[in-house]
Amino acid sequence: MTLPIMKNYINGEWVESNGTIMGDVTNPATGKKIAQVAFGTKDDVEKAVQAAREAFLQWRQTPPLTRARYIFRIKDVFEENFEEIAQTLTMENGKIIDEARAEVRRMIENVEHATAATTLMSGYTLEDIATGIDCAGHRQPMGVFAGIVPYNFPAMVPWWFLPYAIVSGNTYVLKPSEQVPMTQTKIFECLDEVGLPDGVVNMVHGSKDVVNAILDHPDIQGVSFVGSTATAKHIYKRCGETGKRVQALGGAKNVVGIMPDANLDAGLPSLVTSFYGVAGQRCLAGSILAPVGNIADKLVDKFLALAKKIKVGDGLSDQTAMGPMAGKIHLDRVLGYIEKGIEEGATLVLDGRDCKVEGYPDGYFVGPTIFDNVTPDMTIAREEIFGPVVCVVRCKTIEDLIQLVNTRDFANAACLYTDSGAAARKFKYEALPSMVGINIGIAAPMSFFPFGGSGNSMFGDIKAHGQEIFHFFTDTKVVIERWF
Repeated sequence: MTLPIMKNYINGEWVESNGTIMGDVTNPATGKKIAQVAFGTKDDVEKAVQAAREAFLQWRQTPPLTRARYIFRIKDVFEENFEEIAQTLTMENGKIIDEARAEVRRMIENVEHATAATTLMSGYTLEDIATGIDCAGHRQPMGVFAGIVPYNFPAMVPWWFLPYAIVSGNTYVLKPSEQVPMTQTKIFECLDEVGLPDGVVNMVHGSKDVVNAILDHPDIQGVSFVGSTATAKHIYKRCGETGKRVQALGGAKNVVGIMPDANLDAGLPSLVTSFYGVAGQRCLAGSILAPVGNIADKLVDKFLALAKKIKVGDGLSDQTAMGPMAGKIHLDRVLGYIEKGIEEGATLVLDGRDCKVEGYPDGYFVGPTIFDNVTPDMTIAREEIFGPVVCVVRCKTIEDLIQLVNTRDFANAACLYTDSGAAARKFKYEALPSMVGINIGIAAPMSFFPFGGSGNSMFGDIKAHGQEIFHFFTDTKVVIERWF
């Protein structure tokens, strides 16, 4: 059977890439190829940027309210295709269908938030800054922006950026992950129905060549990226060298602390979801479970009991609670970390290495895994595993917990379960990560609050979505006026 080949979307048309190297798209549950994608070239990027540049002037002059009406239409067409987008996402990424639906819902929420551009993009004025002189600040679009996005949330993450860029009057070039190109292809098919002016949104599939062409292109004003810390650093540096704005969101090593007074029975469901949701493949996933004081044994026993009940399987089955890893390379990475934990002397309480799913012998499955007695200096306590592996680091005091959080060489998210307001205040005041959850295992902001960490989890000044995103996609022109 001939596999479908993903095409680029440039200047309102579906076009084949100039690239001759083809990548395979695989269903992680079956291990079988389901599509192919051409790895684009510098020339593909050039065509997309040219289309975006030529569309910019007319789009910029389109009134913000009119641009927002396009965004409303995008929201409607996404709602109409909601289930098909979610099904496509699960098929190529592996996450369970309910997680895919939740992701598509978060994507749509960003579209809804972007419709507020007529308020959030507004500037400000002050009369009589001196006698007879007035001053105004106007937020103006800047031109072509680009997004380079990851495999773990192929629907949602691009829409942390794209709707805000275009509703602000800019035009856009998106590079989806070459591992999961089908989801955004389906989404752009929906966009094609909306009737945006040609060139306002463009998509180029590919790998490193496309990324580097975006980073080096003189007509791209700014780049939004989500991925590993190593790549985020590279993109931050390259954008700095070429004078681009940049928001580069990197990796994480999120600690979830449990105080002795925590309500375990109420908190455990969200705790388990924190670590095992999306098979641990999200930047807000719990990575280190850190019981404080005498709650440790009780917590580990209760957590283990629930982890053992998680059914692993094909994400399209309603009976599945955790899907496969998104690819073979990710499976091998996680298995390598489990071996490393054993080698370093951690206690393997629950072993997910030999996870078998009936009817899916070639799927990329790893079962829920738990290490106890992990020390902060171990590799599995320091590096991002990005899989369903829980590392239990026992802390004596809340001070030890905060020290653990602040020495992971990341600062994305941290969570605390407690019934003490004093403990909660101390934690959120002293912990360095920019996203903090209290009695919540996943500190995921809604679209109207900013998303992004600090330290080695975030490079750049302005985070994803929220109100601040309009600052990233506009330049504030200050006009000082006096009339005689």
